[in-house]
Amino acid sequence: MKKITININGKDFVAEETDSILKVCLENDIDIPNLCFHPDLDIKYGSSCRLCIVEIEGRKGLIPSCSTMVSEGMKVLTHSQEVVSARKVMLELIIENHPLDCLTCEKSGACKLQDYCYEYDVKGPIDIQHTFSLEEEYDIDDTNQFYIKDDSKCIQCGLCVRACAELQCINAIGFVNRSGEQRVSVPFGKTLAESDCVSCGTCVSLCPVNALSPKQTKKIRKWDIEKHVKTTCAYCGVGCQLSLLVKGNEVVGVEPSYSSTNKDLLCVKGKFAYGFINHSDRLKKPLIRKNGIFEEASWEEAYDLIVNKVKALKKDYGNESFAGLASARATNEDNYLFQKFIRAYLGNNNVDHCARLCHASTVAGLAATLGSAAMTNSNLEILDSDAIFIVGSNTTENHPVLGAFVKQAKNKGAQLIVADPRKIPIAHKADIYLPIRPGTNVALFNGMMNVIIEENLQDNQYIESFTENYEELKLMMKAYTPEFVGSICGVEPEQIRKAARIYAKAEKASILYSMGVTQHTTGTQGVMSLSNLALLTGNIGKESAGINPLRGQNNVQGACDMGGLPGDYPGYQKVYHEPARLKFEKAWGKELSPTAGLTVTEILNESGKGNIKFLYIMGENPMLSDPDINHVEEALRNTEFLVVQDIFMTETAELADVVLPATTFAEKNGTFTNSERRVQRVRKAIDPIGESKPDWVILMEIMNRLGMEEIYSDAESIFDEMRQLTPQYAGMTYKRLEDTGLQWPCIDETHIGTKYLHKYHPVRGKGLFKACEYVESAEDPDSEYPYLLTTGRILYHYHTRTMTGRVQGLNNLFPSSFIEINPTTASRLNIKDGELIRAVSRRGSIETTAVITEDIQEDIVFIPFHFGDGAANYLTSSVLDPIAKIPELKVSAIRIEKISDEKIAQ
Repeated sequence: MKKITININGKDFVAEETDSILKVCLENDIDIPNLCFHPDLDIKYGSSCRLCIVEIEGRKGLIPSCSTMVSEGMKVLTHSQEVVSARKVMLELIIENHPLDCLTCEKSGACKLQDYCYEYDVKGPIDIQHTFSLEEEYDIDDTNQFYIKDDSKCIQCGLCVRACAELQCINAIGFVNRSGEQRVSVPFGKTLAESDCVSCGTCVSLCPVNALSPKQTKKIRKWDIEKHVKTTCAYCGVGCQLSLLVKGNEVVGVEPSYSSTNKDLLCVKGKFAYGFINHSDRLKKPLIRKNGIFEEASWEEAYDLIVNKVKALKKDYGNESFAGLASARATNEDNYLFQKFIRAYLGNNNVDHCARLCHASTVAGLAATLGSAAMTNSNLEILDSDAIFIVGSNTTENHPVLGAFVKQAKNKGAQLIVADPRKIPIAHKADIYLPIRPGTNVALFNGMMNVIIEENLQDNQYIESFTENYEELKLMMKAYTPEFVGSICGVEPEQIRKAARIYAKAEKASILYSMGVTQHTTGTQGVMSLSNLALLTGNIGKESAGINPLRGQNNVQGACDMGGLPGDYPGYQKVYHEPARLKFEKAWGKELSPTAGLTVTEILNESGKGNIKFLYIMGENPMLSDPDINHVEEALRNTEFLVVQDIFMTETAELADVVLPATTFAEKNGTFTNSERRVQRVRKAIDPIGESKPDWVILMEIMNRLGMEEIYSDAESIFDEMRQLTPQYAGMTYKRLEDTGLQWPCIDETHIGTKYLHKYHPVRGKGLFKACEYVESAEDPDSEYPYLLTTGRILYHYHTRTMTGRVQGLNNLFPSSFIEINPTTASRLNIKDGELIRAVSRRGSIETTAVITEDIQEDIVFIPFHFGDGAANYLTSSVLDPIAKIPELKVSAIRIEKISDEKIAQ
């Protein structure tokens, strides 16, 4: 980009020729007032407030700096007498139609209009006859669960309208009427609750006045806020940066923190669902089960019971009687110490976590084909993709900020392909929507590759230079014609051809996928087939392309990186690889087992058989998240000693012998690693609630009682130990992570991190084509169970027992379980929308509410898995992918029964 020199207030500055004057000023700490500017919004729709006017030598009149580009030799005055006088007039005009109720306004102290009026000595409107009157009618819309819109305070800067249209790409609000009657409104006179608003809160965060304000149980103003603590969101794997607003020892609000991860965006959960942190139901003291009832205990009593049980069971049954489940919600430091506890102090590798249930097939598949089992590219690279292929990912609901980036890319010209059994929200914006039958991913990917090869759209140069085993792939793909694949997937052959052409012809094509690909008995083959597709078209090793698994929880990637897997030490160093084992033995001063341990599903099976005597679960809830919950409950009840460490009493904790109260992310320091491999700081905002302790402190104090000599002073000291043993993290320190974090691999302290993987060649040397045949799912519908169940997440919930279920606004929107049914299927069963029905599988049954929708295909049903009431996983299959040992949660056969018919019969 060409550099030019501009003079501002007598001083020279170097800028890029595409910069606006306002941008240059703000970057150089020259304060210019503005009410309608945001760096990510299109400036051609700005300039509405006119407060950013400046004087430019040689030009007539005053010029808005936000929409005026710099030029070589330009001379600018930002605070000349003429400029200051004009700004004062602008402010006087604005407050003519604004209530002067600063004494009672909750925005007081944080209101930009108030601040500018103070700075420019504006005491009231120009014409006292036009002072704002409360007698005028202004709409107040309080129908949204999380915020209020007050038209009386709107200054019509347009930030909310533009942010909704340009950043979230929702267009839920807009300007209506003209001139003096202009208002911000929902189209067609609807309320916010009736609109397309997804409650992301972007408009609320950007509003410079109090026209949009969060609903609060307590009155809070700027000077009540004692501190703003920047940290990392504890919900999905996007890793959004945000600031927790703290008063006393309570988190009272959240604001986005501009970053390379999420820019200035959050979702409804990140912005508004923080109420679980200070919730009254938090676990505050250790609990010990005595005579079948939980009783509060001291930490010493709980520790003594656990340690004595460990020693006794080791003596009686040996090391293999122990197992532990780490946590995708805990920090890297917590997970590092947890797997060290299991391996070095319980004596085996029986450690796993919920990644086994969501992305184990990603780890197996991408490690085999590329040599690294992580998202190849970065969040912001999506914005510059030419084509985006979303498959098995409800991106706008499960990873809302990335979904917004996808929509922004689409608005910039990217072509979008979506393959999903449900017509998810992002499918409505797709150029090609492929409504595939659940379990047919491999066939679809093979069909696309058939078209690419037959039409000679593959990248021959990349294939020749950077891949191997292409001829085997080419031979197998011949059979997967679009017609053959269409008959398997239930998709029109021509749509498969169009999708393949869009993907193959794009210069930069990105694949985004999630559990709709991984949670199958052929999940590993699905991942490897997607890798084949990316390798075939040369979309590995370049920006805005790649194959990108989207992690469902905040630290799934980190928990895997830290060794929360039965076959891997931190950094994916194999437990059966002698040099790796010897390295960790030396570091920890303990003899370690060379045998890979049990997976989650194997641990529960062995617990059910009585072989696992001691199970320690940190921040996981298998009684909700694992398949076939009836089997899970039987296994946990049959475990001789169960320890659960969590922030609330969960369905799993209710079965424990000891429950240990842990802190939330807001009460401790540490790091999370997001989907894009970015390691980011988690910072303590408040003191622990009650007697709860950070997970790592609990683990350390137990390990000290079992003989560990190290006493970690803080989370940073654990991180420093971990990075010495983990090559991908070797160059990271808390100091280096302070601003934007670092993406692994970061090999030393001079390394800047890795924006995208496989830049010069795949990590394994050459990308491996792994040709995969389509294999049917383990359980297909039949006459007894004629409907196909698939499961997933929704926008407004996460973990209902521990997090989102503690937020009233979210519960008001989605209070309980439901089942989506196609109108044709519902008609055959005589089921009405809102009717309570029973869903039955070979493993169990639930009662849930019918939601009739065209967004699901005929004879396929969908149940979200968040809810303990009507939990979907009572129904799901525990049949495993033989490679990754991941259950086939996305395909189960069920039948649907009318409960009303039973009541009539009775």
